[in-house]
Amino acid sequence: MKAVVYRAVGDIRLEDVPEPKIQEPTDAIVRLTTSAICGTDLHFVRGTVGGMKPGTILGHEGVGIVEEVGEDVRNLKPGDRVIIPSSICCGNCAYCRAGYEAQCDRVNPHGPQAGTAFYGGPEKTGPFQGLQAEKARIPFAPANLIKLPDDVTDDQAILLSDVFPTGYFAALLAEITPGDTVAVFGCGPVGQFAIASAKHLGAGRIFAIDSIHSRLVGARAQGAEIIDFEKEHPVETIRRLTGGIGVDRAIDAVGIDATRAHRGPAAKEGEMKKGQFDLELAFVAPDPHPKDDQWRPGDAPSQALRWEIDVLAKAGTLGIVGVYPETLLVFPIGKAMQKNLTLKMGNCNHRKYIPKLLDLVRAGIIDPSKVVTQHQSFSSAIEAYQAFDRREDGWIKVVLKPAGPPLKLVVPTETQIQTSAEVKSMNRRRDPQKRTRPAKTKKKLRTARKRTA
Repeated sequence: MKAVVYRAVGDIRLEDVPEPKIQEPTDAIVRLTTSAICGTDLHFVRGTVGGMKPGTILGHEGVGIVEEVGEDVRNLKPGDRVIIPSSICCGNCAYCRAGYEAQCDRVNPHGPQAGTAFYGGPEKTGPFQGLQAEKARIPFAPANLIKLPDDVTDDQAILLSDVFPTGYFAALLAEITPGDTVAVFGCGPVGQFAIASAKHLGAGRIFAIDSIHSRLVGARAQGAEIIDFEKEHPVETIRRLTGGIGVDRAIDAVGIDATRAHRGPAAKEGEMKKGQFDLELAFVAPDPHPKDDQWRPGDAPSQALRWEIDVLAKAGTLGIVGVYPETLLVFPIGKAMQKNLTLKMGNCNHRKYIPKLLDLVRAGIIDPSKVVTQHQSFSSAIEAYQAFDRREDGWIKVVLKPAGPPLKLVVPTETQIQTSAEVKSMNRRRDPQKRTRPAKTKKKLRTARKRTA
């Protein structure tokens, strides 16, 4: 079968690999119908998150159809359509039962202190072969596969595998309450869902900070107040727009590949800290292998963190879901302490949140498929990785299909990513039972007009 395989920093390939087989009674084999490329995958290829084992199949987002189950899989059968949560859990340990599946004690073969296990990650996370393949082996399948109803499309479901739950988790970490003013740093897919989740939790104002036009377009379409950090200083702008107070909550959806400003008012500050950023980068990516403009790590690993601490009001909360490796040793802890900030962070407990978010999708409250901007076949997977890595405008979320030609690039418009209210309104218009009432009303009005005439 075909799969996207990691070989070294700056070296990924589309290869023929052996098909997976049942190894344990709780395993299942899933034929992937949809996968996706995530910013976390780029951390591995750029070398900013190390420890990858050559030969690992990449990818941790998947939707597919069950082909085979082990004898101890009692809740699924061949033919079932399923979502694969990105983080892997056993479903039985104390952490899983408490809803902290990302900290499962059993699933990581390196032991309870090894951290989160997920598909297609570094050796320390398992490693478990990833989901950018035609088929995948799913361990502990009863806990790690969620059945999909027929009224949820693959494009909606693939966003439920990782980025939608992670964005929602970020909003919970930030402790957003009704009326809060929120700053979301990073407007990629996770940032877009952090904005949507903040709105769902009742945020009063949301600032969205990025430098890529299409991402800011998507954020503005959701009602966020956008800030391009290459055109204005995000900290100064937010302070000015909040009367000098700052924001109540901030979300980091950026992670280790943050970049500093190279133009505009923030560029001078970035240039002054270049030496510090270069030193940080030497620790987190000691052996980068960029090829021209490809696979280059972000040039300011702690930049987003520094800005987030600065924009928060006193006694505010920072929720971090951007991926940072253990090799990053720099954090503005002194400033955070002096401001009495609350810091919350971690890997998303996907299995906990997917059922709830699936209900929101089915109810038409949020349509996650609006974030998908590209569909590509596996034959174009490496080229899709390259375009996504270059941060090309319009490449927000790339979905991979196991077969078929690549589809045309879709650049988000002002209305492509819709707010919860807009989606509700749209679904009401599409609902045939709810359309009959306006039609009857119009008929009565026409009859009334004829009588009065």
